[in-house]
Amino acid sequence: MRRVVGKSGRESAPRYLSGFGNHFSTEALRGALPLGRNSPQRPAHGLYAEQYSGTAFTAPRHTNRRSWLYRIRPAAVHGQFRALPAGDISADFGANPGPNRLRWNPPPLPRRPTDFLAGLATLAGNGAPGLQQGCALYWYTANRSMERFFYSADGELLLVPQEGTLRLATELGRLEVAPLEIAVLPRGLRFRVELAGEGARGYVCENFGAPLRLPDLGPIGANGLANPRDFKTPVAWYEEREGDFELVAKFGGTLWVAPIDHSPLDVVAWHGNLAPYKYDLRLFNTLGSVSYDHPDPSIFLVLQSQSDTPGVDNLDFVIFPPRWLVMQDTFRPPWFHRNVASEFMGLIEGVYDAKAEGFAPGGASLHNCMSGHGPDATTHASASSADTSQPVRIEHTMAFMFETRSVLHPTRYALDSPLLQTDYGAVWQGLPRQFRTATRPVRRARTRPRRR
Repeated sequence: MRRVVGKSGRESAPRYLSGFGNHFSTEALRGALPLGRNSPQRPAHGLYAEQYSGTAFTAPRHTNRRSWLYRIRPAAVHGQFRALPAGDISADFGANPGPNRLRWNPPPLPRRPTDFLAGLATLAGNGAPGLQQGCALYWYTANRSMERFFYSADGELLLVPQEGTLRLATELGRLEVAPLEIAVLPRGLRFRVELAGEGARGYVCENFGAPLRLPDLGPIGANGLANPRDFKTPVAWYEEREGDFELVAKFGGTLWVAPIDHSPLDVVAWHGNLAPYKYDLRLFNTLGSVSYDHPDPSIFLVLQSQSDTPGVDNLDFVIFPPRWLVMQDTFRPPWFHRNVASEFMGLIEGVYDAKAEGFAPGGASLHNCMSGHGPDATTHASASSADTSQPVRIEHTMAFMFETRSVLHPTRYALDSPLLQTDYGAVWQGLPRQFRTATRPVRRARTRPRRR
């Protein structure tokens, strides 16, 4: 049994600050935030000053992310780490995945007591955290709140709930994230996940590369897509608790655990621009064609992790929300395509407009580099004969995609899972041969004999 004493700075509901990437200042105790300097000789209330850096010290100002924390104990105060069995968490992204297209049914909620960390299962990934490039993609399932604390030294975490609301208690404040919302937790941030209901399920992307940012809008102009004001960062909040706790770290693709005799969520005040945040996907300002054809799916880009190659990202997070389709004489669902990027797709609710059946909320699909894919046979037949003189509203749906520049390697867990649809490729086998030759014979041009 865990020994727990002390008190929590818990409030009735989380409170937030507005804006993406802003430099925030917030304190849960009046006077805890120093003025005029970051590291005073003796911080107020007997707190410790600690800098939390998410980029190199010398990164350009517009990309530099760091925060100053004023906490009850420094983050250095904990016991020795030892290896912890990782369960279905894997960093083995080395095997050749082959070009087959893959799709999985949604995972069931666990029957045994399972917290967020125990319910993580790696589906695919690429790159390596030590190289600071690539990503890892997970499912999570849970039916109990965490009592331990967790952080990833490998990358920032993008959480996409599909079922059940998550309450995230972090060093820098509390967030409540429901389906159709997302949360981003910076690399190294310590947190625990509490459940608002009996169970939860969703997706996680662990970004090993540059921190996620809003994309530039280019010809779109100053407004559109995800608006900065709609991103929410929590105000300072802390808990002062002592007890026999565990601090779990993900480091180098494996798990480590250390004893800690207090809650690490003891930051009383902080200022800076490295902090967790949430976003409501329903606020995305969707753009599209109002004449013919439709643009590339880059118009659905919410967040990106840039690479060292301009225009080619380490990771893109794209959504396909409710929207109007008005293009005339156009095949309106996503067209057949092959591309250099590799695509991992999930479904939060409803039906994805390129797949009539077999792709259920909570499920996932993987289409790697240059593997042909697109609408299934049923969708193609329907869209090819639709009346495009009238606008159509796509309702009650939310699909998303993690897109990367490198091949995504499915894990052994993903390939051996009974949830893998072994007949996924059959969705395209019903596409009929429709080619027709001309009704009249082709007239061949006469040629004059060559003169000798």
